[in-house]
Amino acid sequence: MSETTPARATSNQSTEKAFAVLELLSEAQGPMRLRDISTALGLNSSTALRFVNALQNCGYAAQDPDTQRYYLTFKICRVANQMRSHTELLPIVRPFMEALFQEIHEALCLAVEQDMCMLYLDVRMRQNQRLMNMQQVGNSSPLHSTGIGKLLLLNYSEEQLDQMIARKGLTRYTEHTITTKAALLAELDKVRRQGYALDNEENEVGSRCMACPIRDYSGDIVAGISITGPSTRLTDEQVLHYLPVLSATAAQISAALGYRGV
Repeated sequence: MSETTPARATSNQSTEKAFAVLELLSEAQGPMRLRDISTALGLNSSTALRFVNALQNCGYAAQDPDTQRYYLTFKICRVANQMRSHTELLPIVRPFMEALFQEIHEALCLAVEQDMCMLYLDVRMRQNQRLMNMQQVGNSSPLHSTGIGKLLLLNYSEEQLDQMIARKGLTRYTEHTITTKAALLAELDKVRRQGYALDNEENEVGSRCMACPIRDYSGDIVAGISITGPSTRLTDEQVLHYLPVLSATAAQISAALGYRGV
């Protein structure tokens, strides 16, 4: 333990200093010189520059090329808005999820997009049910191999899709996983036409998922709601059986978010 503690403490101190720079820039009346940042935080210039560069590399800070002063970008606002929208979404969705959960016999998931991944906000399951390993509140899953993920990708332009592929890749999880851009585009076109998405054992062998989109007032897909079960039970016939009630629930949630349809 004694060998790892100093490294961990150093890492924590570095993180604290980086946040101190971020908070300082957020409270400043305008862009700041490196000298003023180092003086305000009691750091030498090289140390202050290291933390400012870290913020720049992550997209949270930028430098004015003319004045050489530093300022925060709007990325921090985007992160805050995402968190606020996720927090506001849950109270609206939960009553609808609870009603659906009482009607069906499989697990339910609610998920949104975060950092080009799918983030689970709520999961409902019965005591005798087993979910996929990643399907836990707060966990994330890939977009290309999940039902809700495919729905969220419908918001992407082709350029954004290329960025996602370059950054995240199209990892193969099972023999059914989509691993090429051409196949993914074909799948997304199918999802767009039919209005729902399937995960046919693409993330985990033996598990299947069907998902419907949740839209806000702008018409964008802001989340998805899915039914998950073993592939032996969630057959094509069962998917068609559950589809009307899942689609209706997603439509009710969308209406509650201000979506008025096409």
